[in-house]
Amino acid sequence: MQSPHSAQRRVASPIGPLFLTASAKGLTGIFWKKQPAPNAGPAPAARVLDRAERELKSYFAGRLKKFTVPLDPAGTPFQKRVWKELGRIPYGKTSSYKEIARRVKNPKAVRAVGSANGRNPLCVIVPCHRVIASDGSIGGYSGGLGIKSKLLALEAGL
Repeated sequence: MQSPHSAQRRVASPIGPLFLTASAKGLTGIFWKKQPAPNAGPAPAARVLDRAERELKSYFAGRLKKFTVPLDPAGTPFQKRVWKELGRIPYGKTSSYKEIARRVKNPKAVRAVGSANGRNPLCVIVPCHRVIASDGSIGGYSGGLGIKSKLLALEAGL
């Protein structure tokens, strides 16, 4: 299978190793497991990985609240709309799947929003961890509920 990623880098973090992938256009993914992509790549992709790594380190140190690294995720138009809305959830705040569905102008698409949230290839940077259930429960997370809780606690200053 041909990878859509041009380069990959393993980055240590307080929530475990992260595997960053990038194209020349931007960061394509942050994953919990190594991806089928080369560990070295063209210079533009390496610069994206450098910037993403710096920003993630600043975020985990509590110094960065908004990421600026360019993004280049693959997804459907609906998924991209959802991911764009996730990026609008302020640091330290949460939103519900229902609220995100309303914001993408499809209030009945709560399950589809949950599915798009679960397919977010840019965890942490596109903050799917900030989405919780309408009843206030934590919901799910691709990295597990323990990691989601750690990210929410980090942003709450705990």
